[in-house]
Amino acid sequence: MTTITVLSDTHGNRKAIDRIAEILKESDMVIHLGDTSQDGDYIKKYNKNTYIINGNCDVMPCGEREMIIEAENVKIFACHGHLYSVKSSPSRLAARAKEAGCTVALYGHTHKAAEEENDGVLLLNPGTMSRYSRNSYMYLVINGNKTVAKIVYTDEEFL
Repeated sequence: MTTITVLSDTHGNRKAIDRIAEILKESDMVIHLGDTSQDGDYIKKYNKNTYIINGNCDVMPCGEREMIIEAENVKIFACHGHLYSVKSSPSRLAARAKEAGCTVALYGHTHKAAEEENDGVLLLNPGTMSRYSRNSYMYLVINGNKTVAKIVYTDEEFL
């Protein structure tokens, strides 16, 4: 069994990251999907096994534009999402993930947590950890070829 914490769009809100420090430490890996990728470097103090993606607001990029990550028997396509127009439709992202042989695609950019399936690809967005909206991240558990995702909201202020 592999546990993964997925964050996106932290936009420098290190207090929000610190609030979930114990979750980050206990995860087998952490994936930061960009905006601000420098926060991904900050997360490494909690978990060295952190993958970093660059987003459209990352003026000093620290990671990759996109990557494929394997966990157990699951191939995960990770990107920020802006290059696939995810605010309009997730279809291009699903097609790219499928083309890469992935059954899961992680993306951010929209600041809205989401979980849906598109053409056999599980599309997952952890939402945002910015200062300006309800904070959320995603907790994934992968066991063999099965993926279970949970959106976790970390504040009550925006309920």
